[in-house]
Amino acid sequence: MPKLPGGELASRPLHFIWIADCSGSMGVDGKIQQLNFAIRDAIPHMQKVAEDNPNAAVLVRAIKFSNGAQWHIAQPTPVAEFKWLDLEAMGVTDMGMALSMLAEQLKIPPMSERALPPVLVLISDGRPTDDFQKGLSALLGEPWGRKAVRLAIAIGEDADYEVLQRFIGHPELKPLQANSPEALVRHIRWVSTAVLKSASAPASQPREGGVSKLNVPIPAPPESGDAAEDVW
Repeated sequence: MPKLPGGELASRPLHFIWIADCSGSMGVDGKIQQLNFAIRDAIPHMQKVAEDNPNAAVLVRAIKFSNGAQWHIAQPTPVAEFKWLDLEAMGVTDMGMALSMLAEQLKIPPMSERALPPVLVLISDGRPTDDFQKGLSALLGEPWGRKAVRLAIAIGEDADYEVLQRFIGHPELKPLQANSPEALVRHIRWVSTAVLKSASAPASQPREGGVSKLNVPIPAPPESGDAAEDVW
């Protein structure tokens, strides 16, 4: 391909951030092990999507929350180099603190003004044990927090669906319900491929069949699956 005058066009950074519940209940029925498996399984597919969208430089990291919140993978890592580190379950569900930590990283700087809207994926099986609204307000107080594609996966029937819906903040987009390992794998694959593809090249993506009126058009999500396979 001939070089453009003045050199190659620079890729725009696209930050993809997992926000993972590691509370004690995630250790029940193998949920944390299945989450580790699902994210690891999705990585090669994320890498292929990123490879096919050279105008976006996909950077991946992760926050975990239980007793407090910590950056599980703190460095924004090019997806081609990204490796998942297994999570372990213990403690309570300090979701609000995780959102406050995330808000700090969505300020400008360290975020770039020319970035693509970040993709934030919140995964939880329970209810916040701290001030969720304070954390959400901090997140939405940042321009990149408001512009972000905010998605949520509810693991099991005990997840706080209403809180996850408030995180998403869009009436057309609902939390994805994962009541089985198979459903969790499907949902993780969808957010890390179909959604990432749309976020990587938002101007070229059609709106039909998906969710409209978002900063990035989102394709139609997968079905939750047959209730017969429910284990959580």
